[in-house]
Amino acid sequence: MSKYKFRDLTIEELKNVSMTYPNFTFSMNTYTFKDGSQKDLLNFSGTVPVKYGNSYNIPIRLWILDSHPFAPPICFLKPTANMGIAVGKHVDARGRIYLPYLQNWSHPKSTLIGLIKEMIAKFEEELPLYSLSSSDAARQSELLAYIAKITEGETDMKSRSKTGGRNEGYFNKITIVGAGDLGIACVLAVAAKDVADKVVLLDLSEGAAKGGTMDLEIFAVPNVEISKDFSASADSKVVVLTVNSLGNAQTYLDVIQSNVELFRGIIPAVSHYSQNAVLLVASHPVEVMTFVSWKLSSFPKSRVIGVGANLDSERFQYVLTNLLKAEVLAKDAWVIGEQGEDKVPSWTSCNVVASQTEAMAAHDSREKVANRAMEILKGKGQRSWSVGLSVADLADSILKDKRKVHSVSTLAKGCCNINSEVFLSLPCILGASGVIEMVRLEEDPLVQEKLQSSAGSIHDLQQQLKL
Repeated sequence: MSKYKFRDLTIEELKNVSMTYPNFTFSMNTYTFKDGSQKDLLNFSGTVPVKYGNSYNIPIRLWILDSHPFAPPICFLKPTANMGIAVGKHVDARGRIYLPYLQNWSHPKSTLIGLIKEMIAKFEEELPLYSLSSSDAARQSELLAYIAKITEGETDMKSRSKTGGRNEGYFNKITIVGAGDLGIACVLAVAAKDVADKVVLLDLSEGAAKGGTMDLEIFAVPNVEISKDFSASADSKVVVLTVNSLGNAQTYLDVIQSNVELFRGIIPAVSHYSQNAVLLVASHPVEVMTFVSWKLSSFPKSRVIGVGANLDSERFQYVLTNLLKAEVLAKDAWVIGEQGEDKVPSWTSCNVVASQTEAMAAHDSREKVANRAMEILKGKGQRSWSVGLSVADLADSILKDKRKVHSVSTLAKGCCNINSEVFLSLPCILGASGVIEMVRLEEDPLVQEKLQSSAGSIHDLQQQLKL
């Protein structure tokens, strides 16, 4: 219990649970997260009474994170050998429980007692367990073991959600998570470019719809649905993450850790409802949050990308072509690396020249043009609407399987002698399955040095995070 940051608050809550549900038993056990990391966590198990025609006692287990009560618990069903899991709106094949109460968790409004009450109410709408026949029961442990071993790409088995019917008829569906300025900008850009058949905006803010979401409803933007329920995102082809924590963190590391806690309640839910989606991360810092999304989702690396330097690259190419009249250079020009001050221009091919002298002259000339272009772009910020347009551009390439090259945040391990699991912007061919192929960069020792430096600093930061 000593590792819990808010020990007294946690103990007080657990006392209330024990008084209200005396059948619950409490213990400290090791929990294994999706990324393989482990942590000793408080947890409690027991049954909750559910009326579904007859009365049932549904066994559950709740794991209490060490940042409780500021982070929601991780909730599971705990079926016995003669019980089967009814995969549905609020339960996945492993028995993990997803509820609006968890997604909107906010201390001190949210409590464990309140969570259990909502759990009972939702289970009374859709019973999460069913009785197995004796032969089914004999196979239950084998089935659960098989599910636990499944990794993305090894099987095409899908959970058949009971909510699947609500999205029939929509071929290209995008969900945008977060209804702040960036989220709404993404909705408007996607709608303006006619990228998708349907757009779902998940508004995770507390209270009634305000500001931009209200305006979207008032002016009835076509094919846009606003929801606070993660089940509305089911069967999305692309899920865009735009949320950022607005907590009172004191240090940069604290800010990022707050974002990690926020994503811990989001990524498993969207991954559950859209198991074949491409996750497109626009939250800050984009390299780190793309890494976090990859770890929490257990998706293959090809289907978790960050917006990275796509906007910078498009601007860079535009300046080279239209302002500096260097169209030949522009088609192979990219901005890569770490978003922000440490980004660097690079090239994916070079023109063949007759001699080494000519090669050096061509290189120097190109560098001067590139430096001029970067200087022009220096004062350009990344406003919500411009990032929104960039997101729409990326979503368009993915949904329409365009096989177009973009500079996006992708797993850089193995590139430029980078040996750590970090995401950096690199030119990649995008299609329906996300990153299809990384485009080979022209060898440049200075560029490689900058990329390695960025990878080192990002890796050091990630090592300090609690995933």
